[in-house]
Amino acid sequence: MDAASGDLAFLPLGGTGEIGMNLNLYRCGGKWLAVDCGIGFGGSEMPEVDVMMADPGFIAERRDRLVGLVITHAHEDHIGAVAWLWPQLRCPVYATPFAAAVLRRKLGEVQLQREVKLHVVEPGGTIDLAPFALTFVRVSHSIPEAQALIIRTPHGTILHTGDFKLDPKPLVGPTTDEAALARLGEEGVLAMVCDSTNAMVEGHSGSEAEVRQSLCALIRDIKGRVAVTCFASNVARVETIAYAARDAGRSVAVVGRSLRNLDAAARECGYLRDVPEFVPEDAAGSIPDDNLLILITGSQGEPRSALARVAMDTHPNIALGEGDTVIFSSRMIPGNERAIGTVQDNLVRRGVRLMTDMDHLVHVSGHPARDELRKLYRLVKPRYAVPVHGEWRHLSAHAALAQEAGATPMLLEDGDILQLAPGRPEVIDSAPVGRLVLDGARLVPLAGKVLSARRRMLFNGVVVASVAVDEAGRILGRPRISAPGLFDGDDPDTDKITGEFAAALADLPAPLRRDDAGLTDAARAALRRAIGRRVQKRPLVDIHLLRV
Repeated sequence: MDAASGDLAFLPLGGTGEIGMNLNLYRCGGKWLAVDCGIGFGGSEMPEVDVMMADPGFIAERRDRLVGLVITHAHEDHIGAVAWLWPQLRCPVYATPFAAAVLRRKLGEVQLQREVKLHVVEPGGTIDLAPFALTFVRVSHSIPEAQALIIRTPHGTILHTGDFKLDPKPLVGPTTDEAALARLGEEGVLAMVCDSTNAMVEGHSGSEAEVRQSLCALIRDIKGRVAVTCFASNVARVETIAYAARDAGRSVAVVGRSLRNLDAAARECGYLRDVPEFVPEDAAGSIPDDNLLILITGSQGEPRSALARVAMDTHPNIALGEGDTVIFSSRMIPGNERAIGTVQDNLVRRGVRLMTDMDHLVHVSGHPARDELRKLYRLVKPRYAVPVHGEWRHLSAHAALAQEAGATPMLLEDGDILQLAPGRPEVIDSAPVGRLVLDGARLVPLAGKVLSARRRMLFNGVVVASVAVDEAGRILGRPRISAPGLFDGDDPDTDKITGEFAAALADLPAPLRRDDAGLTDAARAALRRAIGRRVQKRPLVDIHLLRV
């Protein structure tokens, strides 16, 4: 796969054909450059999965040729996997001050802050990672210091947009540097690798300034406790909520770990300087209801989030009920509909009033709608367009728009190796791809035995039989069977299955009962048959054999 060392190629390992888990690679002159390294979430379709990320195995095998990892911005789907995957990459990491502040906290949680060579690059700065000459371009997004990346190589120039929008009033940070993008377009761009999240949305994504005006007006007229949930990384939205609270005579209590970390990183980098320090959550109870605003995590219905626990009335410090209001100042990420609906149902059951982006102007997207994409194509004028950061329907809509704008689209999925030069771009090979799941403090393959067993247990249960056998192969006593998730402890079927299982073991030949491996396999098969006759299911079966 590395034979064509003189070419320029692009390879997404994650984030193309899906939203989240962004991990992109560029190859030039036999060297590799990585851009972003993020996480995704399992959602309702994968209840056994909380956090997952792209498998970096392909580039980990080539890390001696990996010149660096560049982070475009500090959203979890672009930065969240660095702390977990860096031990496989072991390369320098480059990020703006805000992204670096966020990343340091993540690295500290896994005791890697002293190992990772983290280089801070100012917004709009340059990085020389030969044969790649990199320049950051300031873009507006729903987080400070988002950067597009100009990648200049001997074969041509690529614009990697990262996440962006064309917000005329982003409130925190500058507007997208359209002049720099126009200059780049005049210089000549071989390919643009571009955000597709809102490629199906006509018009403009809207401005943070419009949300600020709307939220301030809404909160000013609300009585009782007000809670607002938003994406923790949206510093402009956090600032807006703080200003709206101030105008309404309310103090702000921050509830949730990710918001506290965001607050610390933002203030460290000079943001939120005009916002007073937030009230600790354990002091919220001392503030009168009409003078309190709760800024809380859990906008996506995460089961362990602060808002989910408040909705279930299990939070140790915060309670909401009749006469209170919760504002969801965020969009519903596809796949989270059920989880969000559950939290909202629980809140309404408690008498809480809800406000969402379906009925009030409380959120705008951080990604470009179609009019913004059209303008970007007019500025940059790329010869080829590579839609990324979206599911297939988003990529396809983006490709059609790019073609209308005069660019030749190249549709890819994770693992496709797109040779951009020399010659006409084409997919020339594929790389192995996969997903890793964060399971506690370890990484396990999504398609591996651990998660496969967990899925089987989830849907079919698990049965464990304990059998004692002496050296002569005699079965001692009666086997014990445990079937959590399949039978109650006093279920009469358990006793019948145990009897059938014991009889099957007694019928086994004596030589087989004296062989541990053979007896274990035969016992497992016998237990499966006994279970199958009773419940017509195929649970995970295990045998604990005790030789005495």
